[in-house]
Parts: sequence; C-alpha cells; structure tokens
Amino acid sequence: MLLEKIKTPGLSHLSYLIGSDGQAAVIDPRRDCDIYVDKARAAGLEITHIFETHRNEDLVSGAPILAEITGAKVLHGPNPEKPIVYAQTAHEGDCFAIGQLEIRVLETPGHTDDHLSFALYDTAYPDKAVGVFTGDALFVGDVGRTDFYPDRLEEVAGLLYDSLQKILALGDQAIIYPAHGAGSVCGSGMAEREFSTVGHERVNNPRLQIADRDAFIDFKVNENHYQPPYFRLMERLNMEGGEAAPRVMRPRNLSLEQLKNSNADHLIDIREPMAYAAGHLPNAMSLPVDMISAFAGWFISEGESIALIASNEEQLATAMEHLVRIALNNVIGGYVGLLPAAAQGMQMQQTPMVDTGEVEERLNSDAKDWILLDVRDADERAEVSIKGSQHIYVGKLNEQWRKLDKNRHYTLMCGSGARATVAAGWLASRGFKNLDIYLGSMGAWQAAHN
Repeated sequence: MLLEKIKTPGLSHLSYLIGSDGQAAVIDPRRDCDIYVDKARAAGLEITHIFETHRNEDLVSGAPILAEITGAKVLHGPNPEKPIVYAQTAHEGDCFAIGQLEIRVLETPGHTDDHLSFALYDTAYPDKAVGVFTGDALFVGDVGRTDFYPDRLEEVAGLLYDSLQKILALGDQAIIYPAHGAGSVCGSGMAEREFSTVGHERVNNPRLQIADRDAFIDFKVNENHYQPPYFRLMERLNMEGGEAAPRVMRPRNLSLEQLKNSNADHLIDIREPMAYAAGHLPNAMSLPVDMISAFAGWFISEGESIALIASNEEQLATAMEHLVRIALNNVIGGYVGLLPAAAQGMQMQQTPMVDTGEVEERLNSDAKDWILLDVRDADERAEVSIKGSQHIYVGKLNEQWRKLDKNRHYTLMCGSGARATVAAGWLASRGFKNLDIYLGSMGAWQAAHN
C-alpha cells in the first residue's frame, strides 16, 4: 500500500499518489506529470484514476496530460464555470476502489463551485476515514479563500463553512491532505507543517475556531487577497485542458550576442536581489528564481517571450520548471554570468541601496520629488507602516506604474528588500531612472525604532 505526497516548490502545491493491489490514483497532478508515472511503475502500480479537487487557479493541471499517458479516467466536481472537457463528473457519495483503498466523494464548494474533497478509506476498516484530500477547502492552519466570485461573496463563504463541517464530520482521526502548503497564494495563514489531522485542526486552526456561521462569513468577506492576471489563464487551461510540458525542461543557452538580439518581450534577471542591484543589463527586470512562482504571473502575459539571465545553469533549469507550471514557458533561452559581459564592455546599470538613516533624512526633509513607495501587501501595511510612505502592492505595479511620474525619485521598500528589488527592477524595465531600494526595509526600520 502506498501514499506519497509530491510537492511542487515555488507554488507550494501538494499532489498525491496512492496505490494498492496493483492499482494507483493521483490527486491534483501538476503539468509536468512524468513523476507520477515513474513512481507508480517503480512500485508496480498502474494509474487507473485521476482525481481533481477543483479547477486550480494558480497552476496548470496535469490531469488531461496524465490521462493521455496512462489511459486513466479523470474525475472532477459538478457545477464548473464551464465544462471540464477532459473529465467525468463525480458527485457526493460516489465511491472508487483503488485496490484495498476506497475514495468516497464529498461535494465541498466554497473555494470554487466545483470543489470536491476525497475521503480515503481502508476497506479492511471501513467505518472511519483514514484521511481526506481537502484540496483548497481546508489547509493546515487555514481554510480556502472565497474571493473568486465577487458577486456572491457571502454565499460562497457560507458554502465553505458548510463544507468544512462536512470534513470535520469525518472524525478527528482522519489525516488531512491539502492541495497547498505554506507560501501558496491560495491562503495566507498556513502553517509551515504539512501534516495534520481533522482533530488537530478542529482545536488549533484559527478559522475553525469561528463557530458561528454568520461570523465566519463576515470574516471571509473582509479578507484581503490578490488575484494575479495569470489566474484567468490557469482557469481557462484547466477547463479546456492544457498542453503537455516541454520534453526538455531547460532553456537553450544564449551567447551575449544572441541575448542582445533576442528581442524578447521580457529580459528577466533571476539572480539574487543583491546581485541584480550591484549590476544588471539595461531594461532587465529582477525576478529572483525563488520568487518566480509568486510574481511572474503579475508581469508576464500569455505568449510573451522571455530571455533569462542567471548566475548558473541550475538557476536556469529551476526557473524553467517554475514558468512551465504556470504556462509562461515561451522562453527563448538563457544567459549565464554577467562578469564576462562586463569584461566585453557591455554597459551595466546599478540600483543603489539606502539605509534607515538616509530614509529618515529624506522623510524629515519633506522632499517634494521623492517618494517612499511601500510595495508590501495591504495586510502587512495595515499592521505597521512608515508615516509619509505611499503604497502600491508590488504585483499591482504591472499596470499602476503608468500612473507614476518618471521624473520623480522613488525609494522602494517591502519587508526586507526582496520584493522591493522586484518592484525596482520592473520600474527600471519600464524606463524609470531615479530609483533606489531601502535595504532591510520594514525590518530595518523596526529594528532602529524599537
């Protein structure tokens, strides 16, 4: 008997392979799905079923691709926004045998209308669920967001409340297997721990402590979440069925000359923020490799071409994986190492760093053409902010940069300086010249004023 969690870094996506008596099933597979076939075959199992908890918004589903590879049938929930063309519909009470294991379907709408949870039973002990695949309904330490239907906010929050009661009714012994862990954009309060039980969450999950349905609805309606533009692309692909991932998950290597002549829509420097600030190619934006999953979908649109600049080959390969999983994989190629480019006389740009003393001096001088621009999210800013600063969330700069005056001087800040570097890099790629980054940002400010 097999149950294995497969984590997708960056997206903090969790998928699962279960198997027994020669049969296997996959829950919420990702786009690059060979890993499930390899693991199943290594265990002597044939994948016969693919279960989707819901139409994902933050990554391309691998279900239609895996079905084509294996011949397995895909099961998806009722009431999708549009037909899920590659799947059959599963309903409350449906049961599916996977050897000695059994999947029992629960309809759990709220996060999305088509959301299902899958209770896992061992038929040798059929009275109590061993576990439950909760998708984006219940996480470790949090519950799913309910902001995808803006005209029905109260209704869908109430649906999620009811769905959570259905999951809780499975019993405290049931292990929960969510579709995401900490760092996902699908929740804001997830624990770093990726294992839990219904009983533990019942006692410790802050959202489950809201026992009153109306109070839960009020809380969810007033949550703050951001929806990157690429969510719409993911939703469409996950109804129509996305294409298979490229067979080679590594961009081709570009020479400096090829890079300069690539005419890419986006020149993306995926090195560490400090390396970017110290020296980067003109018009290159900063998107460190470990921040691609969170922010690429704000700044890159479907079909736009990309050229990558990295410190090493490993960064290029990892960046390609992240981009493929959100269908932004029109990557022309990648260039490694800027020192050779500098040695060949290639012009470099720098983004200066400023410290707390400099920021305080500028604030006190009330400079008319200088703005301290806070790019953290709204919840962070509501908790603590610097008087005199202005606010635009880093992702929202994808459009709101047009409202900014290129003749002004902007100091970008966030929690530590990493997102500020992304923001500064985006503005630099849009032609802003007078930029610097508050090194340490809010962390440094609080350390100096406590």
